[in-house]
Amino acid sequence: MSLIGSDRVRAVVGLGATGLSCVRFLASKGIDFYVVDSRDNPPGLEEAKKFCPEDRIFTGDLSVLDTLGVTELYVSPGIPLRTPVLLDLASRGVAMRGDIDLFCDYADAPFIAITGSNAKSTVTTLVALLLQSCGKDAKAGGNLGLPALDLLSPNTDYYVLELSSFQLETTHALQADLACLLNVSADHMDRYEDLYEYQRAKQKVYRGCKAAVCNKQDILTAPLLAEGVPVRAFTTKSPDLKEFGMLKDDDGAWLCRGVERLYHTSQIALKGTHNHANVLAALAMLELLGEDLMSEGVAKVLKEFGGLPHRTETVRTYNGVTFINDSKGTNVGATLAALEGLGSSSRKNILLIAGGEGKGADFLPLRKSVTDFVRKVYLFGQDAGRIGESLVGVDVAYYTALDDILEAALDESKEGDVVLFSPACASFDMYKSYEKRGEHFTQLVMAI
Repeated sequence: MSLIGSDRVRAVVGLGATGLSCVRFLASKGIDFYVVDSRDNPPGLEEAKKFCPEDRIFTGDLSVLDTLGVTELYVSPGIPLRTPVLLDLASRGVAMRGDIDLFCDYADAPFIAITGSNAKSTVTTLVALLLQSCGKDAKAGGNLGLPALDLLSPNTDYYVLELSSFQLETTHALQADLACLLNVSADHMDRYEDLYEYQRAKQKVYRGCKAAVCNKQDILTAPLLAEGVPVRAFTTKSPDLKEFGMLKDDDGAWLCRGVERLYHTSQIALKGTHNHANVLAALAMLELLGEDLMSEGVAKVLKEFGGLPHRTETVRTYNGVTFINDSKGTNVGATLAALEGLGSSSRKNILLIAGGEGKGADFLPLRKSVTDFVRKVYLFGQDAGRIGESLVGVDVAYYTALDDILEAALDESKEGDVVLFSPACASFDMYKSYEKRGEHFTQLVMAI
């Protein structure tokens, strides 16, 4: 554990949950710092004043940073490092750090770092639950739930951290005890020049790690590590020796380690091929941590954990039609995973509801899975037109309100269908968050 030097001039840039966690933590260590936010009245401002003198808080313009003599910044994930004043300060040697870098300075228990374009919240939660079932004090947080700095406490056995690409950009010495990159698909293309710049940010999760888990079916997750670092791969295909994968026989599908059958899919609460991949990733991590994959506790968690809200969450079945809330499907990769996990090979049984703020994404990759599994697409929101243009030959209808879509989908559905709300877009054109969007969908479905 390395403590922060006292000869630096620090500023927390950006409030919100992560920025406030930095404010609270630095104050608890008796460290002086400034707070700077581009907004006139940012969320968390009043709480920040409890920990930082008002004459050290500046709002409305980041350019004030240039006048404070700062040497080290703790930049909130929502602020691009390409912001001109940050670029200028970085060129002059000012350190651009984040809350995870600060966490690494002080964490005195092993930690697991999990990232990916999709499913990282589900896997982070599942890994923590599995470790707890093995008798470990495991705390989950980071980009999910509590900020990483708020997790720090004595007598912790493991920290399980969900990390975003934005957090990894400002993390320079992660050195996780176990690192996992679940998948990489285009996301946040309004912030990155291309997919490969985004991938490079995600790959930082492996930097200095002691063990790693990657996705055999996604070459962009393959780690470049020193010889001797143990690596486990997972796949939804047949696994090689020491890999985690799936095998099928007359009794159905099994989650396996090599040729060893671990759990039948009927023993797993999480449904769909994409979720089986998530369980395999979690089991691979559990093995690297030396835990018994077949313990009663592990089996119980797998039987009971049905996933997180707004992530391919079954809302209800009405007249034989299943309504799925996947509002967390905020990018094309997430919606593809839902379609491929829930689609039927025998008939097109999905009615897809999508649309919102596309974040500069390319929607063409949706076309094949939509063609294979979807009977009709209902689009709304800012980028509905762009999505529709990518789905040539597909039955597409446009709407302005979600309640009208539900009414139409209910009229056009039949027994055995799935009405899948997986927007492939961010929510900010119409909703405060993907949670609020998902709650609206759920309310409408429950009112049928």
